[in-house]
Amino acid sequence: MTRTVLLYACALALAASVVAHAQRSSGYATPGTLTRLTHTAPNGSETPFQLTDGTVLVQGFSDSDWYKLTPDVTGSYLNGTWTRMADLPQGYAPYAMASAVLADGRVVIIGGEYNFGSFAFTNLGAIYDPLANTWTRINPPAGWDFIGDSQSVVLPNGKFLVGRKFDTQMAQLDPRTLTWEAVSSLGKSDWFSEEGWTLMPNGTILTADVLNNPNSEHYVPSEGRWVQDGSTVANLQGPPEVGCIHGEWGDYCPPGEIGPAILRPDGSVFATGALHLGASTGHTAIYRPGPTQDDPGTWRAGPDFPNRDDAGDNFAALLPNGNVLVEGNSGRLYEFDGTNFITGPFSSGGPLMVLPTGEVLVGGSYIYTPSNRNYNSAWAPKLIMGSGTILRRGQSYTIPGQRFNGMSQAAAFGDEFQTATNYPLIRFTFPATHHVVYVRTHDHSTMAVQTGTNLTTTHMDLPANMERGSAYMEVVANGIPSPKVLVYLF
Repeated sequence: MTRTVLLYACALALAASVVAHAQRSSGYATPGTLTRLTHTAPNGSETPFQLTDGTVLVQGFSDSDWYKLTPDVTGSYLNGTWTRMADLPQGYAPYAMASAVLADGRVVIIGGEYNFGSFAFTNLGAIYDPLANTWTRINPPAGWDFIGDSQSVVLPNGKFLVGRKFDTQMAQLDPRTLTWEAVSSLGKSDWFSEEGWTLMPNGTILTADVLNNPNSEHYVPSEGRWVQDGSTVANLQGPPEVGCIHGEWGDYCPPGEIGPAILRPDGSVFATGALHLGASTGHTAIYRPGPTQDDPGTWRAGPDFPNRDDAGDNFAALLPNGNVLVEGNSGRLYEFDGTNFITGPFSSGGPLMVLPTGEVLVGGSYIYTPSNRNYNSAWAPKLIMGSGTILRRGQSYTIPGQRFNGMSQAAAFGDEFQTATNYPLIRFTFPATHHVVYVRTHDHSTMAVQTGTNLTTTHMDLPANMERGSAYMEVVANGIPSPKVLVYLF
């Protein structure tokens, strides 16, 4: 190659690199695709929950009816089918409530901004048993006449922590006894209204304040106190959407909205904002925790939303590749790749929840498939089980391993609508038939995230009528599978 040709080739390569960088910075890198489900949710789709047997439980839109999405025999949710499940207890049909899948596999919901479509700030609650297909009413914490659209999280020890939106009261539910215990919220700088919670690897809970914006703080459960983290730098709070609301709860003046905040595998949190008063687009911010639980973290501004968009009171989910999928209020989907936004397709709106396939369920109507489904092997769960293990159908087993709860809760909303998936699923693939079978897991040893090389366990129940023969077994957390282990089922 002559020197002239070589220089020309180098110039072309440099130009291509510059164009590629410009496209990525401008949101033109390759986004994922959106595909409509073969069978959409029968009554619309509100809050979805990834059950530990691989199925998805979905609430009918602002109603008391629930449906279950079951993947087909090849493990496809796109071609899955819906089944009507048990209704909620009479008188309870919440919208915008606190919620979680517990370590024992049950689903708990409490409160609701609306009940049967009317402002209520209800304190009703219920727990779902997937084995019995029943909802059972649960009592609220003592003295909590109103709960409404509150934030919640399952702590590493499995207890369900809820904040009361009208003040700084906190209470935790013990799933074993279904009793509530008040816990200290010492040092909280403002009330909980409209704030979201993000579970951190060190067991603390991060929040960006809405009323006292742009302040942030994190909660240390073992000490029952809040530690101040300072300004989020970029203001994430939007103006109130309504005036003061008068009712049995007194006068409630909403402080505004905020977007979802997602923990990423590198230990940072990507926090998104609503459209702040006078701003032309929504802002974002990136948080890194301090060296210990008692130290404040640090914030820096992230990229602004393209297209004059924002994510106030909307959904986000962590993709297996480490990108954060965010739903803008325009209906546009975006991927944050750690530096920039990648502009994706328009959706029909609705919750985002990562499936064990690495895809994302969008509402009850679409599947989002990332263009890049690769992941860092260091993020993957690990089975501590020898190849050739013999498993008996109809039996239960304690399964040991590492990173069973993934690198993040992997789902967030501005405050309510919690659909975290930081717990292990177990999948079998039969090479002879190409069938894919998920089996029920329960009583995980921890609900912590990013547990590294620490030993974690879950319990696995094998159905007596399960397919028999050689199969590849893997644990899946937030759409990332462990290396396969060949086992034999008889």
